[in-house]
Parts: sequence; structure tokens; C-alpha cells
Amino acid sequence: MEAHPTLDQLEIFLAVVEEGGFSAAARKLNRAQSVISYGVSNLEAQLGLQLFERTGTRQPRLTESGASLLQDARRMIAGLQMLRARAHGLAQGLEGEVRLAVDVLVPMPVLTVVLESFRTAYPTVGVRLYTGALGAAADVVMRGEANIGIVGEAMSSLPELVSHLVGGNQISPVAAPSHPLARADAPVPKAVLREYPQVVISDLSRWTDGRDFHVYALNTWRVSDLATKHALISAGLGWGGLPVWLIHDELESGRLVALSLEPYPPSNYSMFAIRRDDKPFGPAASWMAERFEAAFADFSRIRK
Repeated sequence: MEAHPTLDQLEIFLAVVEEGGFSAAARKLNRAQSVISYGVSNLEAQLGLQLFERTGTRQPRLTESGASLLQDARRMIAGLQMLRARAHGLAQGLEGEVRLAVDVLVPMPVLTVVLESFRTAYPTVGVRLYTGALGAAADVVMRGEANIGIVGEAMSSLPELVSHLVGGNQISPVAAPSHPLARADAPVPKAVLREYPQVVISDLSRWTDGRDFHVYALNTWRVSDLATKHALISAGLGWGGLPVWLIHDELESGRLVALSLEPYPPSNYSMFAIRRDDKPFGPAASWMAERFEAAFADFSRIRK
């Protein structure tokens, strides 16, 4: 016959182990000691194993079999506790999952700090993360696939969205030190700038159709993500704007050079938390939006 231990029996088993005895486990669980002993005996009968040595010692001591099963019991009880906590949260209106869409310009240190804090504050709430450039993050929110977005200013003013400012950073035109623009007399005029290929991120969504942002070259290399743009510029295949948080160390070491361009000086950019106007934030998403604002502020202070 297959063993069918109950979760109650496993909780009793762990209580005896953690409290060091049957009477202490009874006090912890607010039960009679006879109930604790009966629960352990039933569990042993179900498993066909002796879990505790009861002879020759004042306190029950795990047998080799009991020690082998201890971690399995802990995993099962941890799962039960997570289920209880998640059910309680859902009953109180807490989301089961926060779906977050983030623009690639959000500093990665900001994102990781927010998610680390979120895991601590809401351990039962799952996270689904989307990333994209330009209109991609807003598009996921607009389609209802994400309930919170962190996007640039151009996407924050769509009429179907509610937005508020959470922070920002700086973007700077850069090139590899071997690039002709890195050795050109500053500031480089637009007429000269347009002759050198520029690496530009293209929007995979429809929200910025027909719009370019800081595009000055006649010849553009268009990519769909920030990592590729960064790699091509670093390899000397073109020039372009990159967020300073991403290239700070490369600028310091000289692996990239900040360009002095007449039409395109370094500039600040802002990031906004957004949601659809017909879908208010739940408690966890609201907390996350506020934490982004605090994390951006902390990151700005560190970088100064």
C-alpha cells in the first residue's frame, strides 16, 4: 500500500524536530502531548519507517531514515505555508502576479533593487517581466498584458494611460575611440555628423511610427534592442546615444568617448510609471511604482 502522510502529520514531525521533544512540540502547536505522539506514530506507520529513536535517550532523536526525510518534509510544509499566505493575500485583494513592462533605458541597478525589495515585501506575489525599447513597454500595458509599465516621456502622455514621474537619467552620444567623430574638432556640426552611420533603436510597436528621436545621419543602422546598439557602437561600426548608467565605466576607462555634437548635446531623460486608466493598481503594483521612484532617487544620489 502506498504511503499517504498528511500535512498535519508532517507539521507535527517538524515541530518535534525543531522543538526537541514531544512536550515542547505540543506546546508550540497548542495540542495535547498524546495527540503529538499519535501523529508521529501514524506518520511512521504510513511510511513504514521509524523516524525517532525513543529508547535510551530522554529526548527523541532522529533515526537515519528520519534525518533523510527531514528536508522533504520541510519543503512540503514550506509549500503549504506559501499556499496559505497566497490564499490569504488573494482574499485581501492582493494580486497573484504583477506583470511589469520596462523600457530598456531604465537603469538595471534600479530594476534589480526594486525587484529584490519586492520579493521581500511580497514573497507570495509572482512577477512577469517584459522589456522593450521606445513604445514596446507601453504597448504591452495598452494591450492589458502588463498592469504596470516604466516608460519614457514620449509614451507617458497617451490618453488611455495614467502616469506619474518616477525618475530619470542622462543619455549621451558616444563612439569608439577609433571612430572619426571621436577625433573630430568639437563641436561637430550637423553637416559633418550626417555623413557617419548612426546606430538607432527601432520601435517594434506602432506607437512611434514615423517618429525619430535624435537621428541625424543620412545612413542609419537600425536595431531592435539596446544591447546590440551598445555592441555595434563599441565595435566602432557607428555612433549613437547611449544611457550614461550603461556606459559609465567605459567612459571612465576610455573604451568609449563622449562626443561633442552641435545638434545633439548630452541630455536628461525622464521615466514614468504608467497604467491603463481603466485598470487601477493593486496593492503590490502600487507599492512597486512607489519603490521605483525611491530607487531612482537613490541611484541618482550615488552617481553624483
